[in-house]
Amino acid sequence: MIELVGVHKSFGSNEVLRGIDLRVESGTSMVIIGGSGTGKSVLLKCVLGLVHPDRGRILLDNEDVETAERDAFLARFGMLFQGGALFDSMPVWENVAFRLLRGATKRPKDEARAIAIDKLRRVGLGPQVADQFPAELSGGMQKRVSLARAIAADPEIIFFDEPTTGLDPIMSGVINDLIREIVTEMGATAMTITHDMTSVRAIADNVAMLHRGKIRWCGPVSEMDATLDPYVQQFIHGRAEGPIEALR
Repeated sequence: MIELVGVHKSFGSNEVLRGIDLRVESGTSMVIIGGSGTGKSVLLKCVLGLVHPDRGRILLDNEDVETAERDAFLARFGMLFQGGALFDSMPVWENVAFRLLRGATKRPKDEARAIAIDKLRRVGLGPQVADQFPAELSGGMQKRVSLARAIAADPEIIFFDEPTTGLDPIMSGVINDLIREIVTEMGATAMTITHDMTSVRAIADNVAMLHRGKIRWCGPVSEMDATLDPYVQQFIHGRAEGPIEALR
């Protein structure tokens, strides 16, 4: 469903992506791992068209994202942002229904609220949460609200940006399980960027290791532990010694 071919992106003299080739098959969950500053977020932004590559092509169902009709293109995506990115001034249900109330296929307010409550229920939150504000919720509940918003319009493709950042191990496990269940139920295609190896093992079908703007290794998650690639081994085991230089 998603294909990157020879994608390069620089910011001034900083070459962030240096020839990315990557395929994400329809209905699968691709997780991109790598250290901070390796280009993971820039890669996602390129796919979404928020950042334009200097060279290379990005295809969605064989259509170049650069020439796709913008509203129809973005309508296919859902996004869970790293920090949740909820609107503090809106009650929870309006956060979840944000696209439904303002998108190209605008829904009546009552219908949008009903959908929002249904999606909140899907992520384990009762209807009493709908009229609360984000600041009244715990970090784990806020993350669930963000997940409900990501799936509110039943997108074909969902991006997850560090979905468990800031959560304790138990809540991280809950979010990982929800992501896996929802992506499977919806038949959606998923792309996730994360440092959390527990998340990788819980939600990935395939894994790509990004280092210094290049894909070092890509394959099924079941083969990740057995690969002899020293970059992958150092990263997944959190070793200080190896080819990946730690910032000091």
